[in-house]
Amino acid sequence: MALFALADLHLSLSADKPMDVFRGWDNYVERISANWKKIVTDEDTVVLPGDLSWALKLEDTAADFAYIHSLPGQKLLLKGNHDLWWCTMRKMENFFAEKGFTTLRFVHNNAQPVGDVCVCGTRGWFFDAESGDKKIILREAGRLETSIRAAEETGLEPVAFLHYPPVYDDRVCEEIFQVLVRHEIRRVYYGHVHGPAAIKAVNGLYEGIRFQLVSCDCVQFTPVLVR
Repeated sequence: MALFALADLHLSLSADKPMDVFRGWDNYVERISANWKKIVTDEDTVVLPGDLSWALKLEDTAADFAYIHSLPGQKLLLKGNHDLWWCTMRKMENFFAEKGFTTLRFVHNNAQPVGDVCVCGTRGWFFDAESGDKKIILREAGRLETSIRAAEETGLEPVAFLHYPPVYDDRVCEEIFQVLVRHEIRRVYYGHVHGPAAIKAVNGLYEGIRFQLVSCDCVQFTPVLVR
């Protein structure tokens, strides 16, 4: 049983917003499928840390999530800044149940055990956010804390996943970062960063925490092995 991560699928199977218009994203849906099926089995789990579908409403995500559901393994979903379809947990879980998307689960104010580790996390927020975003930052920090505590209660190693990078270049979202430090998190996987911006992304140890960027285009549209 292996655990993988892959962020920023940016699917638009029901929306007219394909990512193929961006350099390096040609045939990205087919590339994700091919690479995923080479390494992920039905016994494995893939964490998807945000920006999953361009759909604006939950009911318009059906084709995108049918595609994700069709891929091997269990999938754990987190929210990204472009997931505008995201609504209440009850509505999303009911929608998935109605559609038969049995391989899809959410990480949101909770944690999901996978083998000898426990997946936790939240969306996060901008590392360079304006002061007016303080409420959002504190809310996300609180959600991260809740999720990590739920993971700790399992007795397994908490592994954190966020959409936004808590650290980027020489900038840090202190509210998020301090939660990670306080709970002695050792591994963090994140997305959101694309293209040339990835040059300044933190991939490796920072203050004792190992960070890794797993945005689709930065990992050749291939799920990254976590354990």
